[in-house]
Amino acid sequence: MENTNTTGSAKKILLVEDEPFLSGMYQTKLKLEGFDIEAAKDGEEALEKIKVGEFGLILLDIMMPKLNGFEVLKSIRKDKDPEIAKVPVLMLTNLGQKSDVEQGLLLGANDYIIKANFTPAEVVDKINKFLV
Repeated sequence: MENTNTTGSAKKILLVEDEPFLSGMYQTKLKLEGFDIEAAKDGEEALEKIKVGEFGLILLDIMMPKLNGFEVLKSIRKDKDPEIAKVPVLMLTNLGQKSDVEQGLLLGANDYIIKANFTPAEVVDKINKFLV
């Protein structure tokens, strides 16, 4: 798949996941699909990477050490840099309660993916809807 964005950031994804097995699995799958992946293991590391990197999309877990995904999402959406504030954010989590989904969407998530309900291939399909 050819990248039409000259900056290269369109296919660059930040994966924020503290569970090493899941992080590795998603990184492998996304690299095989032609994406450039950076990973962060907690919310603080994610915000540091977001400040210095240009990402086309952020996959964001909720339950993480230091800062949870809701706090990270709030920070992204309130960022003074409009390029950061508008990056699509897909929540990728096991929190499936209706209140969690509503909170994620209310805070500005573009989509809410419950890990147990989606295969990595289906996650890639969702990503592709935002990176066209």
